[in-house]
Amino acid sequence: MSEELSNFGQKVRDRVAEVVVGQDVVVERLLISLLTGGHLLLQGMPGLAKTLLVNCVAKAIDLRFSRVQFTIDLLPSDIVGSEILDQKSGEFRTHQGPIFTNLLLADEINRAAPKVQSALLEAMQERKVTIGNRSYPLPTPFLVIATQNPIEQSGTFELPEAQLDRFMMCNRLDYPTPEQEELVLTRILGLGLKEEDGGSVAKSSFDVIRDEPVAHVDTLNAAMAAVQKVYVSEVFIKHCVEVTNRTRNHKHIELGGSPRTGIALVQAARARAFLHAREYVIPEDLFALAEDVILHRIRLNYEALAEGHSGTDVLKEILASMG
Repeated sequence: MSEELSNFGQKVRDRVAEVVVGQDVVVERLLISLLTGGHLLLQGMPGLAKTLLVNCVAKAIDLRFSRVQFTIDLLPSDIVGSEILDQKSGEFRTHQGPIFTNLLLADEINRAAPKVQSALLEAMQERKVTIGNRSYPLPTPFLVIATQNPIEQSGTFELPEAQLDRFMMCNRLDYPTPEQEELVLTRILGLGLKEEDGGSVAKSSFDVIRDEPVAHVDTLNAAMAAVQKVYVSEVFIKHCVEVTNRTRNHKHIELGGSPRTGIALVQAARARAFLHAREYVIPEDLFALAEDVILHRIRLNYEALAEGHSGTDVLKEILASMG
């Protein structure tokens, strides 16, 4: 492996660390998504730097980037595009929406109505969209990174299972430690002012994101090719199938993992091994990724919820039984 490839992940991490404090696991999950083309859902309370994090990664790699703020009045055509009548020629022309990009940030995806959320299904699965009577392929690479607020908050809609299953991983962001939060405040105090058009405004963290990328598309393509060469043993494949089957047969689980679960596990494990400078996957990869890959794909039954069980506890029980 060349030095440029071996340093790819670290370069992106270092660039993100210039702006975002902590969140090392989330950055790794973002890199895994980029290296595999698997979509990523980031879940957490407002103010945990989800949007800032994705912006940092997008600018660290030379990719086309679009951001859509999901709201209750958003329409499917606002994402995929529409046909517009040209008054002069009397013919329809196609207006392509923001989904025609390499990296699409779907910000607060669960604030839009289910009809709009479903507009992403075809794009996420088939890498194409239909506008009018024609299908249009999306650029390559194409990746959706969505942020989601907890469903208990007002103005949110729960994502349907069909859409959740299309996300390779769902990472749940935690609050920073007191030490990390102190560093955040210290950095904010040192940002200063930005002068524009004769006036001044306080700088935000978005203003300090550097535009110069640390990697380009050809480097990303080479890294993706290297990930495909990471060795996955038959035993590891059997373990992935076994953990998926156990979610389907557990007494507390009403909806178990689909076949996409095992696919996501082996692909994500390959990318994690690459980022850890290994040419083969190990059981640690499965256990490290299991929660992000599996938890959003399972649903507990009524009895389990009534008894106070959580998806996290049930998944930990399944993984412990495999050790």
